Amino acid sequence: MLHPSALPGAAPALVVGFATGLSLIIAIGAQNAFVLRQGLRREHVLPVVLLCATADAALITAGIAGLGALITAYPQAMEVARYAGAAFVAGYGMLAVRRALRPQGMAASAHQPAPLRAALLTCLAFTFLNPHVYLDTVVLLGSIGSQYGDGRWAFAAGATAGSFTWFFALGYGATRLTRLFARPGSWRVLDLIIAAIMFALAALLLFSSR
Repeated sequence: MLHPSALPGAAPALVVGFATGLSLIIAIGAQNAFVLRQGLRREHVLPVVLLCATADAALITAGIAGLGALITAYPQAMEVARYAGAAFVAGYGMLAVRRALRPQGMAASAHQPAPLRAALLTCLAFTFLNPHVYLDTVVLLGSIGSQYGDGRWAFAAGATAGSFTWFFALGYGATRLTRLFARPGSWRVLDLIIAAIMFALAALLLFSSR
């Protein structure tokens, strides 16, 4: 329970946490591109968005609990995540290029759903092999939340609510565009965009300053 004298208070901390969490997660990235594609395909949407949001909640909680200091103390672990993440997103980019060259089977009414296990493992890889998720979610949100003292858990609740709001809006909002993606050409354009995003992220991970 928050102390009555806690500043700036629970309600502002909740609101700031929500806005900060949204601002960090809305930027187009590998995870968001994957969720968007799952929504367009109407494929395992609920499990995928729940996994993404729950993983974010766990990372936010870890950051508020002080894990950010531990991460910054061991930069070698971030280096491993950086190279592994670059390899993974580059590989996914190559798969997107291959799909773009053969989009005929990608129409929402024609594809065979991928196994749920494969979708969830891919989602986990996009989440935890991205070193920026640790810097943004654990270190940055953790440091901002710590400024709220006893209100830091209200901040964490707001940031978590922002994550759930975004992923559900993205995943289920994409399902409304299924009619547009009934044409193979639409999938070709989408997969080329996804490939460009993946290759750009891989380059960013490999060549960004340490």
